[in-house]
Amino acid sequence: MSRTFAYVRVSTAEQNFENQIKEIEAAGFTIEPHRIITDIVSGSMPTARRKGFTRLLEKIENKDILVVTKLDRLGRDAIDVSSTVTRLEQIGIKVYCLALGGVDLTSSAGKMTMGVINTIAEFERDLLIERTQSGLARAKSQGKTLGRPQILLGSQREHVLQQLQEGKTIAAIARNFNTSRQTIMRIKNTMNS
Repeated sequence: MSRTFAYVRVSTAEQNFENQIKEIEAAGFTIEPHRIITDIVSGSMPTARRKGFTRLLEKIENKDILVVTKLDRLGRDAIDVSSTVTRLEQIGIKVYCLALGGVDLTSSAGKMTMGVINTIAEFERDLLIERTQSGLARAKSQGKTLGRPQILLGSQREHVLQQLQEGKTIAAIARNFNTSRQTIMRIKNTMNS
């Protein structure tokens, strides 16, 4: 006999789980309190690294049902959501998402829905990359300096190069200029190129 679990997640401790639990109950799911798994973690955290979700995986078994109110409870990233649903399907778990009409994401209709969502997510990601590259090209053509601002400028860089040529250690130079060893190493690398 299958058991029904609910996975409810909030991002901060100031939020509560009650609305999600009530929504699941209103949809007709009766879930025993010990089968309501909670997490207080950002949606950007992969499910594999969430304490509550890990606890869920220890309890849930073949033929069980998992209910979430929305896909974003499983993750903010469509790829993570998709891989989580696939992993659950592989162990025989049905995953119901109330926001998608209560569809079982492991069914044919659910897989189609996930396919559409993944395609849209990929399209949005590609658009974001194109806009970012276009913006960077425009900024570069306008003469703007890209990347992180340099910590040591002009004469300070010249003094660093001079001290390097004098044989002072990178750590000593970094202490002298109150900066990191990595900053001094970057300046040293410009000397070699």
